[in-house]
Amino acid sequence: MATNTIHGNNESAQPNNIASSKQPLPPAKTVDSQSVLRRLQSELMALMMSGDSGISAFPEEDNIFFWKGTITGSKDTVFEGTEYKLSLSFPNDYPFKPPKVKFETTCFHPNVDVHGNICLDILQDKWSSAYDVRTILISIQSLLGEPNISSPLNPQAAQLWSNQEEYRKMVEKLYKSAN
Repeated sequence: MATNTIHGNNESAQPNNIASSKQPLPPAKTVDSQSVLRRLQSELMALMMSGDSGISAFPEEDNIFFWKGTITGSKDTVFEGTEYKLSLSFPNDYPFKPPKVKFETTCFHPNVDVHGNICLDILQDKWSSAYDVRTILISIQSLLGEPNISSPLNPQAAQLWSNQEEYRKMVEKLYKSAN
């Protein structure tokens, strides 16, 4: 029985014989806190320089891992004229894992639950380390005017969405009572 799997001879009778392979296992993905710190500082500068209207975010006090953000409802949507506060909490393995983002201001929306949790694919299974805070904020701002009503967190909002006039009244009512 030959066990030399590197040179392509016969395969070992023992499956996955790692001991006979002289190739080291790839290192697990780890992120040191300094690289996360640099990444977040870089994202903060890029966001400040972007000049995008209707979005902003800054670290909370002296902790760069916790940010407060704002998004403004886009023109020609039922959210026009509203401003929402968000919290962003970055994990130690950012950007390989997405931040936790929540609405702090009450937001009546099909993809936002009563606790402010957001159902947005890029914050879950579609996350990529190429995304940044700017991308997240723009995506949430876009989601306000273009909800995914097929998978709602708030069924009442999803049902009312088809009647934009009534929906706008509900947004105004809840927004005013929260501010």
